[in-house]
Formats: sequence, structure tokens, C-alpha cells
Amino acid sequence: QVQLVESGGGSVQAGGSLRLSCAIFGYFDSTLSMGWFRQAPGKEREAVATIRNGGQTRYADSVKGRFTLSQNTAKNTLYLQMNSLNPEDTAMYYCAADFRSGTRWFTAEFAYWGQGTQVTVSS
Repeated sequence: QVQLVESGGGSVQAGGSLRLSCAIFGYFDSTLSMGWFRQAPGKEREAVATIRNGGQTRYADSVKGRFTLSQNTAKNTLYLQMNSLNPEDTAMYYCAADFRSGTRWFTAEFAYWGQGTQVTVSS
């Protein structure tokens, strides 16, 4: 049973920083791709940043230059460093994982999801 456990959300003022963590339990394979998504009230879930098994990263235009993905050495924990946060970043943030090969960006391309962690940015 694959489980994703997120942590690190919270409340911060505009311009501040947060670091999200996502640990994967239950299964690991070298084909693992992971990503962070977010969903604001009344909006669809959208990709924030993803990383493929080869290490290639992709970021949404809205977070480029502000958010950075990284992994631990074992590649079973994903981090999202979020800097220069603004109120538009307020959302529930979800970690996702998939073990199929190929590009992963859209929600339908990830099979496993965490419970989410809330990020609130006040102006």
C-alpha cells in the first residue's frame, strides 16, 4: 500500500517562505515520479512542480523562480521550497506519485495522492 505523507504547511505573510515535505511509504521503484499540486477553493487542482525519475523538473509558470523542488538521497522524500509567497499561492497542496514511465504533469497521470497540507498566505 503506497502512502504519501505531507508536512510543512501553515500560515505566512506575503513575502515569506515555507518548505513542504512529502515522504513515500510502502513501495519504491526507480521509475518513481513525484509532484506537488494545489487546489484553491472553487478552482481545479493544478500542477505546481513535478520531478521525473531521471531528475528532470518542471514548474508552473506562476511559481518559476520562487519554488524549488528537491529530493533526499534515497529519492523517497520530496521537498518544495516556496519563497516570495503571495496570497495567490493560498491553497491546499497535495503530493502525488506515480511509477509508470514517461512525462507526468496532469492530475490524471498520477496514481497516488497524499491528504494535502494547507498553505495560507496573508497580505
